[in-house]
Amino acid sequence: MIHLAWPWMFAALPLPWLAARWLPAARPQGAALFLPFAAALDGGAAEVARRSGRARRWLFALVWLALVAAAVRPQWLGEPQPVATTGRRLLLAVDVSGSMATRDMADNASRLQVVQQVAGEFVRRRQGDQVGLILFGTRPYLQAPLTTDLATVDQFLHEAAVGVAGPQTAIGDAIGLAIKRLKAQTAAGAKPGEMVLILLTDGGNDAGEMPPIEAAKIAAAEHLRIYTIGVGAEAHAGFFGGNTGNTDLDVQTLKDIARITGGAYFRAGDVDALQKVYARIDRLEPAAGRDQWVRPRDDWFWLPLALALVLSLPAALLRERAWR
Repeated sequence: MIHLAWPWMFAALPLPWLAARWLPAARPQGAALFLPFAAALDGGAAEVARRSGRARRWLFALVWLALVAAAVRPQWLGEPQPVATTGRRLLLAVDVSGSMATRDMADNASRLQVVQQVAGEFVRRRQGDQVGLILFGTRPYLQAPLTTDLATVDQFLHEAAVGVAGPQTAIGDAIGLAIKRLKAQTAAGAKPGEMVLILLTDGGNDAGEMPPIEAAKIAAAEHLRIYTIGVGAEAHAGFFGGNTGNTDLDVQTLKDIARITGGAYFRAGDVDALQKVYARIDRLEPAAGRDQWVRPRDDWFWLPLALALVLSLPAALLRERAWR
């Protein structure tokens, strides 16, 4: 479909005719040599000049038409394509402490490997959102800032390794880093309440400088909503006494963090449970829809502009010939 971006430029079409009609004709300056016998020198010269002038006028008219055609900016509009609306800002804080190497959630797969698989699918579904990644152990690290490049976030998540951030678990510091990123986003123009933190861990806070509950209170004041996920097999009494499964998980602290910030706590003891958790978060925080459309545009103004340039060359040559 052809579209004219500036159709009002067609108003310039009669400008040359108006200039020739209303502006005074140019008068020769200075003295001129009068030769009464000059008409007899070449009887065909006047006819050649007349024909050259007519051809030159037609060429200049075509050049002007081409210039005006370029000025209206003709464009070719492609088929409408959906684009994602501005969506949520999601930060994933993933525990990579030493205990995430435990293999109790799937056949021969560590807790971190299961999280990488399920959380990776969650990230790829968040079309239209900005997603970031925090890895935390003894200390938290921003692995990927908020971005719409979901493939890169997914890659960074799958490249994470157990122990890369230290063997312990600093939940409070991970929340503190998310708060810093929230403040940076707010300073850049983001509205309060647009960012969500999804914190996943298999233990309790045993490192870091900021207590988790205090961090949650600050997050609530900054309108940062936190969803907490506890991973690892459910703890139960062993056959020979004692407890097996994940006995280190601080469920109460994770529940308190979610309650204080207006989020929710989820327990994921196996792969299916973790998939259901992320599906539930998808429903609580739906991704941006594709309810906006755009037509790809291809500018064609250069075609009449190139034609004007090509036509101006013979027009200039005819003018030179007429002068001669």
